This record gives sequence, C-alpha cells and structure tokens, in this order.
Amino acid sequence: MTMHVETDVDRALQGRAAPEQVLASVVDGINAGNLDALMALYEPHAAFAAQPGSLATGWSGVRASLAAFTAMNGTLDLQVTRVLQVDDLALVVGAWSFAGTGPDGEPVTLTGRNADVLRRQPDGSWRFVIDNPWGTD
Repeated sequence: MTMHVETDVDRALQGRAAPEQVLASVVDGINAGNLDALMALYEPHAAFAAQPGSLATGWSGVRASLAAFTAMNGTLDLQVTRVLQVDDLALVVGAWSFAGTGPDGEPVTLTGRNADVLRRQPDGSWRFVIDNPWGTD
C-alpha cells in the first residue's frame, strides 16, 4: 500500500482549477516563501515582468524574479477585480500590495495593478503564461 503525503506543491496544484485560484495560490506561495509551490503555477516558457516593461522568461527567469519577492519575507495581498476568459486563455486583472524587508534591512512597500495571462492546461488546471504585476505601467 502506498501512502501519499500532501505537499505544498500538491496544494498549489489543487489551487489551479480556475484562473483566480491561481492568483490566490501565488499569494499563499509568496507569503509562505515557498518557491517550489510557486513554480508549479507557471508554464515552462512563462514570462514574469520583474520590472515594468522588462520580462524574465522561462522557469529560471521566473524563479529568480519570485525569489526576489520571497527573500523579502513579506506579506502579499491581492484582490482579483476581473477575469476575462475566452476558451483556454484568461486575462486576470487585480490590485495588490506587498510589505516586506529589503536586502538592506529597510522596509519595502510596493503596490500595483496586475494584468496576467493564464492558459488552461490539458488536465484542466490553469498556469501563468505571463505574470505581469505592473499592469499597464
């Protein structure tokens, strides 16, 4: 008999049944500092806008961008305000705030309006194609 112990990655995967659930899973992953759970939410060739107008691509780029957030040991709050879905693509728009500690030990406070593109996977779950926390900036 095989016993399965639920992991953080398993919980992240369960939180992908709808596009807005993926964003809730990002909040959980950032707040827990769990990069492995976060990475389960991205397609292999996904992109992350680390700064307005600048994309980090692929899992290595996305991981480095997310690591910068988790390293600040902060709290992310995100409210999804709109989901526009056509077939297997969704645009998820929201507003977020983040409070943490920078590498210099000083407080960091960030806010933005995200505009993210997600794609439904063959198993029915959703993953990020483009994670753009800076919206139209």
